[in-house]
Order: sequence, then structure tokens, then C-alpha cells
Amino acid sequence: MNASTHAGTRPVQGAPRGPDVEDWRPEDDAFWESTGKKIAYRNLWISIPALLCGFAVWGMWGIITVQMLNLGFPFTQDQLFTLTAIAGISGATMRIPASFLIRLAGGRNTIFLTTAMLLAPAIGTGIALQHTDWPLWVFQLMALWCGVGGGNFASSMSNISTFFPKRLQGTALGLNAGLGNFGVTTMQIVIPLVMTVPLLGAFGGEPMTLMKDSGWIFGKIAAGTPTWIQNAGFAWVLSLVPLSILCWFGMNNLKAVSPDTGNPIVAFSKITYLYTLAFVPAIFMLYLYLPAPTGLGLLNMWVAIPLDIIMALTVMKLAAFGPMREGVTRQFKIFSDKHTWSMTILYIVTFGSFIGFSMALPLAMKVIFGVSHVPDANGVMQHTLPNPNAPTVLAFAWIGPFVGAAVRPIGGWISDKWGGSIVTQIISLVMVVASVAVGYVMKLAYSSATPEQYFPMFLGLFIVLFFASGIGNGSTFRTIGVIFDRQQAGPVLGWTSAVAAYGAFIAPVVIGAQIKAGTPELAMYGFAAFYAICLFINWWFYLRRNAYVKNP
Repeated sequence: MNASTHAGTRPVQGAPRGPDVEDWRPEDDAFWESTGKKIAYRNLWISIPALLCGFAVWGMWGIITVQMLNLGFPFTQDQLFTLTAIAGISGATMRIPASFLIRLAGGRNTIFLTTAMLLAPAIGTGIALQHTDWPLWVFQLMALWCGVGGGNFASSMSNISTFFPKRLQGTALGLNAGLGNFGVTTMQIVIPLVMTVPLLGAFGGEPMTLMKDSGWIFGKIAAGTPTWIQNAGFAWVLSLVPLSILCWFGMNNLKAVSPDTGNPIVAFSKITYLYTLAFVPAIFMLYLYLPAPTGLGLLNMWVAIPLDIIMALTVMKLAAFGPMREGVTRQFKIFSDKHTWSMTILYIVTFGSFIGFSMALPLAMKVIFGVSHVPDANGVMQHTLPNPNAPTVLAFAWIGPFVGAAVRPIGGWISDKWGGSIVTQIISLVMVVASVAVGYVMKLAYSSATPEQYFPMFLGLFIVLFFASGIGNGSTFRTIGVIFDRQQAGPVLGWTSAVAAYGAFIAPVVIGAQIKAGTPELAMYGFAAFYAICLFINWWFYLRRNAYVKNP
């Protein structure tokens, strides 16, 4: 029998046995020191690598598409940008139900199953990438499926927020998200490496031959090199299997947060049901948005995204039944709080920028700096001549996401001391300036026969953007942890991360479209304008003299 106490009595002595924790009072200092701290940190240290793998599987199409271009897959640059965009919007849509899963199914049950679910898109992607002659829709389906990894962030953050006292929210969430975000960097380093070796021997399939120079963290990989692109998917199986086992045997369900999970089979059914429902609006919206032959091409992005969000919420509300309906209804109460909406907008600035640039940057670097931009005989600028001095994209693409992930815990720690909103204000101002500057550099590079001369400045400015977004990721989550009570903080964290994750769809689409139009700088100027608007929102809600909540 688990040891437990009632409020006002002596704290629990020793950690409870079994996966379900009945008594949970992290704000009680005596309970925290005697029992809570050990449980909370054990769940955090298991959560971090599981979330890292989720990010890796979700974001891997940003690297895969570059290598598909180098291997001569028969798709245009526009079509390859759709793969990263599809993975982005799928992950964002999956976060909407994921933000509600902890209360409905329990933390241990949710993190175990959603981590194990990543095996399917990892293996499926590895199989698909062995076939250059397969149609585009197969790769789009795999990119869609990888969105499960993106959804895992919302459930992971909702879960960890319930384990820690408010005074440690910024640090704990910063560690979970920041080190979890290293999945983007890990993926960008690991995938180019494992593509160079027969990782699974005879079981891993035959190699392909590079038609264009590629690279990895230590430099160039020359054209003609055998390449196992399928390892981009297969490699994650080696970590996902032991991690799933660790989640099952090492994590806990907090019954104070998730009182009606049912047995594990019932909990798994809820998770699978809600995740399956999330694919319905994503697929329908993409069918309306994507051009022929994949879709109808009826919607632009700014209509498609709100439609997808509304459909996902509607499907969840209508399809929930029994006790699940009551849980979903309770969680929907967050939408009546104005701070849910202000923090959603502010989190787009930080995490939306981080994941969006992570998704779009590798292919954008390849298209802008891998080509010499010269006019033809009629004076019309052409963007097809290979640049012999092009930087090795895969040797540099990991740096920005690495910086953004590394500083996220620092952002949470600083915000715990100074207040989250003042930190958010400072980094938003930095992002306004850096976005304008990087847009100008992109303009110069895209009209130059020697664009590589602008690459150091381009990379440096993007590192500034990633640094600022990483700090802001920690500050915004700290603010949410202070404003909302324990019952609402988890769903709000999940919801804001869901909407911000649409940055993974917006950035590839906007940057890709502006590159195609010959004006890549306009994408960055647009982002700068949005950041400037958010400066005002943050000041109005949290920093002015009569703010609703002063610098939380």
C-alpha cells in the first residue's frame, strides 16, 4: 500500500511504490524534500531523452530533403519544401489533443505510448527512402506520420509541469524543453553521419550514390560517395526501444492530476483515439491546401492554419465520450482566460521561431548559397548555376538549433530570478533587429554570383535569432507557470506549444515561397513586423504600470 498523508499532517517518509502516486503536494516544502523531489527529478530525467527523440523524428525531414536533393530524387525544390511543411503542420495539430492527454490518461501511460509510437514513422521513413521511384504522396504520408513526434512536446511539458513547485517551474520546464529541443541538433548531426555507414548491415538495404556534394558536422562528403539515406529513419529505432522500456518502468502517474485514467489499456485507448482523430483535420486541411496532384490547392496558408485548429478542437469536443467528454470539457475552460491567448501569441515568437527556422533553414541555405545567382542574356536573374564555393550546409545547419536548445534552461533560470515578461521583452526586441538584418543579407546573397561571401554574416545573425528564441522559450513557459494554477498550467502549456508549433509549417512555406518569388528578404521582414507587434502585447499585459499581472 502506498504511503500517503492528508493535508496538514506529517509529510510522507520515503517514495511510494508502483507507478501511481496518490499523494502529491510539491508546494509543501517538507513533502518536497522528503519525497517529491526524488520522484519529480526521476520523471524529468527520463522525460528529456524521450522528448529529444520526439523532436528528432519530427524534424528530420529538414535534413532528409537536403539529402534527397543531393541524391537526385525526382522532386522539385517546392515539393521538397512541402515535406518539411507537412511534418510541421502535422506535429502542430497533434499537439492539440496531446495537451489534454496527461489529465485523461496519466503521465507515465502517455509518455510511454507516445514514445513507442515513434517507431512506426521511423521505420516507415527508412523503408520509403530506399525507393527513389515511389510517388511524392508516399513521402508526404511519412512526413505527416512523423508529426507524432511533434505532438509529444505538449504532453511532455504538461506532464513535467505537474511535478514541480512553482518556484522551480522555469528551471524544470527549461531543462525538459531545452534538452529535449536538442533533438533537432542531435538529428542534424546524427543523420548525416549514419547515412555514411551501413548501420544495419544487410537488413538496412542498399546504398545510393551522391550526385551532388553533401556534408556533415566535420565537413564535405564528396559526390560519388555511397549513402544510406534510409538510415535517417532506421537510426532512431536503436534509441526508441530502450527509451520506451525506461518510460514504462521509471515514470509515474500522478493521481491528483489524473484521477480517472483507468487501467493502462483504457489509457492507451484514449491516447490512440485522440491522436487518430487529430490526423483527420490535418489530412483534410492539407488536401484543401496542397497543390495538385496531391491536393486541390484551394486555400492559402493563413486560412488553412486557423481552419485546421478549429477542426481539431471541434473533432475533439464532438468525438469525446463518457468520462473523456467531462475531462475535455474541463480542459476547454482555459479558452475563457485572456492570458491563454496572450501567452499563445508570445510563445509563437519564441518556440514558433525556433522550430520554424530549424525546419526551413537547411534547405533555404542550400537554395540560397548553393547556387550562383547570375543574370541571363536578357538580364533576368537565374538561380540554377551550381556554386563551386558553396558552404557545406549540413556542416553548419545544426549550430543555430544547438544554441537555441542550449540556452533554453538558462532562459528559465534567469526568468525565475528576474521575471519572465521582462526577459521576453528584451529577446523580442533583439529578434526584431536580427530579423531585419538577416533579411537584408539574404537579399544581397540571392542577387550575387558569389553568395558565399555573405554566408558568415547570415549564419551569425541566425545564431542570434536562435539564441534569443531559446532564452524566450524559457521565459514564456516560466510566465505561464506563475499565472495559471496547477490544474490549468499543464493544458495551457500544451495549447500554447501546439499553436506555436505551426511555425514549423509557416516558416518553410513563407521562406520557400519568397525564395521562389526572388524576394527571400520579405519573409524575414514579415517575421520582424510580427515580433514588433508582440513587443506591444507583452508590455500591455505584463509590464505597463497597470498590467494585468506584473512581470510574472
